[in-house]
Formats: sequence, C-alpha cells, structure tokens
Amino acid sequence: MKHLLILALALTPVLAQAAAPHALSAPATLHVSAAATVAPAPDRVYIEVGVRTQAAQPKVAAVDNATRVATVLAAVRKAAGPTAELTTANYSVAPQYEYSNSGKPPAITGYVVTNLVRVRLDDLKRIGGVIDAANSAGANMQQNLRFALRHPEAARVRALARAARRARAAAGALAAALDLRIVRVLEVRQTGGAVRAPSPLMFGPVLRAQRMAPATPIESGSLQVSADVSMTVAVVPR
Repeated sequence: MKHLLILALALTPVLAQAAAPHALSAPATLHVSAAATVAPAPDRVYIEVGVRTQAAQPKVAAVDNATRVATVLAAVRKAAGPTAELTTANYSVAPQYEYSNSGKPPAITGYVVTNLVRVRLDDLKRIGGVIDAANSAGANMQQNLRFALRHPEAARVRALARAARRARAAAGALAAALDLRIVRVLEVRQTGGAVRAPSPLMFGPVLRAQRMAPATPIESGSLQVSADVSMTVAVVPR
C-alpha cells in the first residue's frame, strides 16, 4: 500500500539543573515534540441510501415506503456482493404542516416516511455500481458517503513509531548542538493524533434523469492518520 509521510516538528529545549562536571545533582533535561502523518488508501466505504415517501395518511406513506425500500435493498445487495453489510441508519414518520397567517393552529396536510439504510462495503470498486443500482431501483435519497480503514490501529501505530523516531532524532540533534550527550530517555508520551477523512459527500435527493447516466465514478483518495509524541531525555556534558 502506498503511503505518504508528512512530518512536522516542534522543538522546545528545556535545560534544567545544568550541573557542572562531577556534580552530584540530577542531570539536565531536554524536551522535544514531534508529529508524523501517514496517508494510507482507504479499504472500506460507507454510504446511506434510502427512500422518502409522502401521502395524506401515515399508513399509506409507510406501505409505499416499505415496498420501495424492499426493491432498493434487493438491488443494493446484488450490486454490493456477499461481504457487504446493510443496517438501518434512520426510520421516521413525520407530519407535514400548513401554517396560517390568521393565527390558527397549523394543520396537518400529510405525512412523510423516510427509511435510510447504511451500506458498508470493503470492495471499493463496487461503490459506483451500488449507487447506480439503488437509483435504478427507486432510491431517492443517497448521502454521507464516507471512506474509512478496516484496521485503523495499524496505520496509527506506523504514525506513532515515526513520530517517536523523529522525536529521538531531534533530541539527539539538540544535544549535539549544545555539546551535550543523551544518557537516557526519561519520559515518552503520546500527546495527540487523529484519523482524518475527506468530508462526507452529500447526495441529497436523486433525480430520475440521473438514473440513465453512465456508471457513477467515485474516487477514494487517501486518509490521513496522525500521531504526536513528546519526549524528555536526560543529558550530561560531553
């Protein structure tokens, strides 16, 4: 897997208790901080597909919604393959109101039923086909396309190890520049880090005309996994 390494370094030298040679006091210390970011390609994707229906009575809207969602799910399962996972992300029945300028209470004019299903795919090549299959089967909602990692901890460990090596190298460079020698590492802390993905794509309602378009292209790009390390080392004069 190709990955990109982006390293940022913040150095804060701290000389404490600078002892003269042969003194019995504690050694001086240096404190450094380093950050590393790796950019692995995602190997998992999530997308929410669903159906929004409207009718004067809630039961009519719900029955219509259930029928259409069943058709959409059958098409999505076929396009997504056996390893995909489908879970309900949201189901709601909400009244629609008409408001009057005369001060009368709002009147219910109908009901809207929404059923959204979250699709998890580990085969990213299928995502365009899933979108097209859902559209063709009658889905009129697609949203929150999000890329992820199946094993984010592995990328986090790589970033953490690189940040630690960067911090150790920075401490060595500082010590050499100050004519000091590192005798031991006193403390190492992970001070931060994150997995950052591109913002979710919001599809919103899907127009019928779009269903006849060519296969939907989806580019996964890369994620950013970062780690921050702070390190304190003991130093003595050379």
